[in-house]
Amino acid sequence: MEPDSSEFEKEKIERLQRAMYSRSLSDKLRDRDRRTLDSDESVVADDFHTPETEVAHSMVAPRGINVARKALWWLLVAAIVFFVGAVGFFAYFFTVGGGSSNASAANIDISVSGPPQIQSGELTKLQVVVQNRNNIPLELADLIVTYPQGTRSATDYTTALPSQRITLGTIESGGSREGTIPAVFAGTQGENSDVKVELDYHIPGSNAIFVASTDYNIVFASSPLSLSVDGNSETTSGQPVQISVGVTSNVSNTAAPLADVLANAEFPFGFTYTSATVNDSSVNAKPVLSNGGSSALWALGSFQPGQKKVITIQGVLSGEQGDARIFHFTAGTRDNPSETSITTPLSDYAFTMTVSKPFLGLTVSANGASGQNVVVSPGDTVTVSIAWQNNLTTAITDAAIVARLTGIQIDGSTVRSSNGFYRSADGVVLWDKTTDNALANLAPGAHGVATFTFLMPTSDVLKNIVDPSLDISINAAGNRVSEAGVPESLQATSDQKIAVASDLELSAAGLYYSDPFGSSGPMPPKAETETTYAIVFTVTNTTNTISNGTVTATLPPYVRWVGIYSPSTEKVTFNQIAGTVTWNLGDVAPGVGLNGTPPRQAAIAIGFTPSTSQIGQKPSLIKNISFSGTDTATGVAVTRSISDVTTNITSDPGFSTANAEVVK
Repeated sequence: MEPDSSEFEKEKIERLQRAMYSRSLSDKLRDRDRRTLDSDESVVADDFHTPETEVAHSMVAPRGINVARKALWWLLVAAIVFFVGAVGFFAYFFTVGGGSSNASAANIDISVSGPPQIQSGELTKLQVVVQNRNNIPLELADLIVTYPQGTRSATDYTTALPSQRITLGTIESGGSREGTIPAVFAGTQGENSDVKVELDYHIPGSNAIFVASTDYNIVFASSPLSLSVDGNSETTSGQPVQISVGVTSNVSNTAAPLADVLANAEFPFGFTYTSATVNDSSVNAKPVLSNGGSSALWALGSFQPGQKKVITIQGVLSGEQGDARIFHFTAGTRDNPSETSITTPLSDYAFTMTVSKPFLGLTVSANGASGQNVVVSPGDTVTVSIAWQNNLTTAITDAAIVARLTGIQIDGSTVRSSNGFYRSADGVVLWDKTTDNALANLAPGAHGVATFTFLMPTSDVLKNIVDPSLDISINAAGNRVSEAGVPESLQATSDQKIAVASDLELSAAGLYYSDPFGSSGPMPPKAETETTYAIVFTVTNTTNTISNGTVTATLPPYVRWVGIYSPSTEKVTFNQIAGTVTWNLGDVAPGVGLNGTPPRQAAIAIGFTPSTSQIGQKPSLIKNISFSGTDTATGVAVTRSISDVTTNITSDPGFSTANAEVVK
């Protein structure tokens, strides 16, 4: 089909327009001579064809198209060359070069064999075989064995053995290597652990490191240590308890000693550790306590085969009736002596103790207070009340309550009890059916109170005692007939500690004639004329250390801070805005100012300028004098306040009361 003439003409016009507006082709356009049309007569044969006139190529296309075509052509040629080269390289590498020899980890067999079950703590040997099924050798081959935690060296049974590298060298194609790896494994009975065996190797012509690996699972048939716990499975709240923990070495006589064994105890809530003993004198029985005393760690040292060491733990367990408290004990080893915990547990034991309600409930109070912070002052009258109640569903007969006083010495002549008896021979107060008929037979739920009073010793008696306190131990006993009809003897205990507060004293004195700074000005003081004084603060203390001691005082507006004080070792400051003097004593030791020990003192210099309105008066030189601190033994705050120091400075040896009033 011939193209539509109108389309052909339209294309020619568009090409002409592009050439006309093209800067590179516009100059090539020129007028052309018209051609003369000839009239030719053609002879038409029977078979004829019309020859197609060849259309000349257009000369108006942009040069940029030709450049882009050439660039694309060269890019195509380069891509073909790269592809052919890559095909050639890989063909050479995998047929003739290094790639023709394939080494795969799948063609490396690592087999580990050993006993089906391992005796923990004893020497074990594992057989390892490495076989190379590749068609090339394995160069620089190393066998790396990673052991489970707690594994020890077979040479000394003590050195930790976390991993081991064994050099195998070159393993030829089809070759194998085999050997034995000895070690002392550690674990609890029935525990599973993995030994990881890896082979690091190179292949010829490559610097890369290749790895083949396998894991060998071991099962512990026994543990090198065993734990046993002996103690009462039931106790009453607040009562002392004792638990014996036995640690035994289970290794055979042919094995080396088990070194650096640790025992750890996790105490339940409500248990307070008090002390411990160990049947081995070479072991420090005092444990390392942590987590606020809720856990304890003992370093038990080495264990010979079959050796047993026993830790006996004492403490107090408190709780509600029916509470089940679990003690958790663990024995094991550590990787190195610097570790502060068991890194390889070898045995554990959970021991349950149930808290039962005491048959006779006992509640002790002193001056209406109970608990850990009962504090009285020297010379105070102390009233002790013991409230009791039968907690059983059966009657209690022949009940007796005994209160024993220990600690500081009490004057027995001051002990009084309306329903009890003080027995001076052993220093106890006794209540039974002879002193209180109600104790002969206590019905279920019966309750009552036993009381006594005494005088606390004075400061003079206590002055040579550091941190004095009094312990009141209550013991109760009685009888009942059990549900099985068998008579039973019952016991209950309770206790209360009474701390004695330190008797700290504060005093302040004014000095003129004995002024260590040297006084000036008239005496008696004269209106509108300055007289200087020294104010001396003195602190004495009896039995307990007082921490954060501070003395504060206020200077009236008519008194001037001179700016000097003594001794310079004391910390004395003055606040000009508030007019306050502060003496920071820090800790005040017990016995300061007693038995020839110098008291704590600080002296300051002041200037007093009285007003005419103060004539005939004895104005205050310093006011609002007070002390504050904390008794470290009792934990209670200690405060003292004393009267103002006035111009009537009677403590000055050269002073006369006639000079106390301000004169005109």
